[in-house]
Amino acid sequence: MSVEVNNESEIAADLERISALGRHILSELHVHPETEVSIILMDEEPMSALHVEWMDIDGPTDVMSFPMDELRPGRPGSPTEAGMLGDIVICPQVATAQAKTGGHSVEDEILLLTTHGMLHLLGFDHAEPEEKEIMFALQRQLLEAFLGRPAPRETMN
Repeated sequence: MSVEVNNESEIAADLERISALGRHILSELHVHPETEVSIILMDEEPMSALHVEWMDIDGPTDVMSFPMDELRPGRPGSPTEAGMLGDIVICPQVATAQAKTGGHSVEDEILLLTTHGMLHLLGFDHAEPEEKEIMFALQRQLLEAFLGRPAPRETMN
């Protein structure tokens, strides 16, 4: 699985750990091993521009997902087709503020946002209460399995 992580922000981050989390999620959700995903850490100004362009909302946001091949989770013994899953963009400055609110580390917040973005790429949403319950439970389960401890509390916008 190819999980490419680039830090275009001014905030340092453990890119290998973010990539390892991405690979963990893809493996757990039975996504084909040749699937590709890109994760970019981006400062507030370019994130604000993306937020306006794609969502018509001013200001930076924590995470945005841009699906490409519209892959969905596979099943044991029946992975998805190989493809380009898409791109995730995370704003570390927004993550820093959310981590402070949530009482956990910035690294934990970035990992939480990575998990959240990956699930969006795989077709999960949280617009409706029942969708949110399913998505956030899976998000917690995947992150806790990766961390080996309880996941941080969700503080996302």
